[in-house]
Amino acid sequence: MSRSAHPAGPRHGDVLPESHYTAPPADLNALDEKVWSRTVRRGDDGVVTVAGLEVTKLAEEFGTPAYFLDETDFRERCRAWAHAFGSDADVFYAGKAFLSKAVVRWLKEEGLNLDVCSAGELSTALAAEMPADRIAYHGNNKSVPEIRRAIEAGVGRIVLDSFQEIARVAHVARELGVRQRVQIRVTVGVEAHTHEFIATAHEDQKFGIAVADGQAAEAVRRALGHDSLELIGVHSHIGSQIFDTAGFEVSARRVVQLLAAVRDEHGVELPEIDLGGGLGIAYTPEDDPREPHEIAKSLREIVTRECESAGLAVPRISVEPGRAIVGPTAFTLYEVGTIKPLEGLRTYVSVDGGMSDNIRTALYDAEYSVALVSRASDADPMLSRVVGKHCESGDIVVRDAFLPADLAPGDLVAVPATGAYCRSMASNYNHALRPPVVAVRDGAARVIVRRETEEDLLRLDLG
Repeated sequence: MSRSAHPAGPRHGDVLPESHYTAPPADLNALDEKVWSRTVRRGDDGVVTVAGLEVTKLAEEFGTPAYFLDETDFRERCRAWAHAFGSDADVFYAGKAFLSKAVVRWLKEEGLNLDVCSAGELSTALAAEMPADRIAYHGNNKSVPEIRRAIEAGVGRIVLDSFQEIARVAHVARELGVRQRVQIRVTVGVEAHTHEFIATAHEDQKFGIAVADGQAAEAVRRALGHDSLELIGVHSHIGSQIFDTAGFEVSARRVVQLLAAVRDEHGVELPEIDLGGGLGIAYTPEDDPREPHEIAKSLREIVTRECESAGLAVPRISVEPGRAIVGPTAFTLYEVGTIKPLEGLRTYVSVDGGMSDNIRTALYDAEYSVALVSRASDADPMLSRVVGKHCESGDIVVRDAFLPADLAPGDLVAVPATGAYCRSMASNYNHALRPPVVAVRDGAARVIVRRETEEDLLRLDLG
């Protein structure tokens, strides 16, 4: 790899967005354990390793860009969530974050359940032999064929998202001669993001059935009126990348109020409550996520307190961490292609991937970290923007970061915390080939999702 430095570019005194950190880290070679998977280390020679494997050798064997998923870390996080909630609660891994047959097998072996929200995700789960009764089926517009397949497979629960779905699922279950377990997804007027929540106007979304105007109560009436449905509880999801549980307190109170109203009207105490997912992870050192045992303790206390106040038995709790499990366990490895200093602004560092393998920066203005991983450097910090190779000015991977000023074409950089949604939302924009997912564990690496090829693209193009 070339080590020739490019012309001197802007340093840390240049432009940074308002409210962003304003100083470079004390040590550009340090790897913050909050944002990297648990087996990532920087060796004495400066090369970063994961599961004991040097990234330089991984790049030679598997190419770049590529996602490297730390299996040991993934399994440990599964165990931590399962242990935190215990045998009297259910942990459903949210498959939309990232799903593959290997991941399904890990979930099965570690005792977690799985939620899916499409026919493809269900197919993957069944192909990897996840017991169907440990699968929950989500989605706001399930077709009759999808519902039929899910019921025939024996999924443990279907989350009903509208009055139409109540009728559809009841009809299909009746035709198949089964009684299908279901939950009703409700919207409670709370949307939580990071450290803030506001409790107004958030019924205005495509998911769920609103509590405030009585529609959720009507949905319960309709579900209880079908002999082919077994209504086991309600489901509520309040947001994403949440760092505290204040929003859950408001949500739980409103859900429990609904359960109390159901008891009073129908003489039935629904036995389960699903609080959804959305728990945050650290994308940058400034993020401060909570540990599973803290989350479990807080959620149990919230639900118990609200149920005691309403005179209800405490229902069985379900949660759906996806990002919180897989997000920190992977990083994306890139090779630097071009380096373009803009005097008085920043330096643009182009890598061999981009928005096709991580759309979240462009889509959500998400923040990420980045590090030089193929060597150490004692050069000055350089305010950088890591961008991809797509024909879009919005093709940004890391909006603002500090990299060494001697960064050069051929260097390897890695973006941590890309386990969730990056491969799941990857695209073929500009006919890019989606990167592989490589699982690493105990000094060994294996491809669990192979890199796409041009033949893959052309096979679908019938001319």
